[in-house]
Amino acid sequence: MRETDADAAWHGLASCEKCGIRDLVLFADLANEDFSAIHLPIEDIWLPPGAALYQAGQAAEALFTVREGLVKLEQYLPDGALRIVSLAGDGDVAGLEATVAAAYEHTAITLQPTKVCRIPKEVVARLSPKLHRQLMNKWYASVQRSQECTRELSTGSARQRVARLFLLLAPAAAERCRLFGREDIGALLGITTQTASRIVAEFKRAKLAEEVAPNIFRRDIAALEKLAVEG
Repeated sequence: MRETDADAAWHGLASCEKCGIRDLVLFADLANEDFSAIHLPIEDIWLPPGAALYQAGQAAEALFTVREGLVKLEQYLPDGALRIVSLAGDGDVAGLEATVAAAYEHTAITLQPTKVCRIPKEVVARLSPKLHRQLMNKWYASVQRSQECTRELSTGSARQRVARLFLLLAPAAAERCRLFGREDIGALLGITTQTASRIVAEFKRAKLAEEVAPNIFRRDIAALEKLAVEG
């Protein structure tokens, strides 16, 4: 697959058929002949941290499958505060509202180096009967993830919230996880940037999370799980 920047697209649909995470994404249920019905370009895009996939209120023209990396969905609250309402990681779809709404509900910003496939909503509309199950699965996963963020990351003490974030950033079997900026941690957890920085530094000193490279951490899963529950 030819990797491109945000201003270019690839037209080789054989890459969709051979996608390494095809079983996780919207095209999981498509047969090879279905790809012949796709006539619009599907962009394969690498984005650096801090890049916007789309802005809240922008015309919703495409869905974005996250192949690698992490994307935050953020919005401003009535009091003007910025909150991260959900995260989208490998296999997730950002911008699902493009299938039913004229504009995006949130702003989607990359938190890590991220690879996405930009799928025009016309492609989804044309194939909607065959994509129905996957679309419903993705809607459900999106709702569950948003509820998880609210339940796990917006309740309890600040230390509990940071511990839960470290646990949520990667499966327990993963040796390491990648953290992101302290300002974003604060916006996600509903704490100040200073508090987020202080607690991460505290975790490092206590060996709850050992920074082995910039923003790459080896986690003490058992200790973090205990802290997440007991505080």
